[in-house]
Amino acid sequence: MESNHYKDFSNIGCTVPSRVDKRSKKDPTLVNINGIQIGGSEVIIIAGPCAIENREQLLETAKLVYAGGANILRGGAFKPRTSPYSFQGLGEEGLKYLAEARKQTGMPVVTEVMDTRQMELVCGYTDIVQIGSRSMHNYPLLKEAGKCPKPVLFKRGMMATIEEFLLAAEYILCEGNQNVILCERGIRTFETTTRFTLDLGAVPVLKRLTHLPVVVDPSHGTGHSWMVPSMAKAAIAAGADGIMVEVHNKPLDALSDGKQSLYPDDFAQLVKDVEKVAHAIGKKLLLHKPAPV
Repeated sequence: MESNHYKDFSNIGCTVPSRVDKRSKKDPTLVNINGIQIGGSEVIIIAGPCAIENREQLLETAKLVYAGGANILRGGAFKPRTSPYSFQGLGEEGLKYLAEARKQTGMPVVTEVMDTRQMELVCGYTDIVQIGSRSMHNYPLLKEAGKCPKPVLFKRGMMATIEEFLLAAEYILCEGNQNVILCERGIRTFETTTRFTLDLGAVPVLKRLTHLPVVVDPSHGTGHSWMVPSMAKAAIAAGADGIMVEVHNKPLDALSDGKQSLYPDDFAQLVKDVEKVAHAIGKKLLLHKPAPV
């Protein structure tokens, strides 16, 4: 590998590809989504259901998370599931509901793309394209995301080192898309008490090594809704630019990840607590604009 494309941080024990390297860019990358800036002095909140199950569920949850303080709505139309018999998502029908939720609340939306053949379709409906943990090593998909005109929320693979994560992100930047948001979502370790091990140590490391914004997903990182508030606040204290949490209007009836989904009231309280943490470290919570009438 050519040395001029691969720089060494010997004091950390990690090498960093050139385009994501903090030393390659004077100022931090600020990703702008419809007036919402990620990577600056304001903490952003991404929230919504793991999966879009039907129109009523998504629209109700969207309105509830907006009222609770969310800035961006998440919702899965295509779901990568361990079992082929689990709910796989609604596909384009779910994307249409997501677009409707955006129109009703004014919130930008993010959803996952799993296949290169889905990229054009997803880009047509969403404001942010998500590359999930299982797709971190899908290099053809990363290249397509690099050609997409939308920002990319890029999740760390569940068994990836930070170095591997940054090299994968480089694939996206190499294709021209500079609007990449890194997301720590937990890694697989020997521990079984939690669904994954949420590596909050990755936050200060990534902020030290790269100019890209960093958000944390404590829902997948823990697998337990009761742990999400603590880990979300810890993520902001560690320097994350935002959090991404799963919220469901009826978690007990959720078709996907109900155990790690917050009730809307608990989410609203979490936002208030996150605001206090942000203030304590010299940041502030981004206040969303009024919803369109």
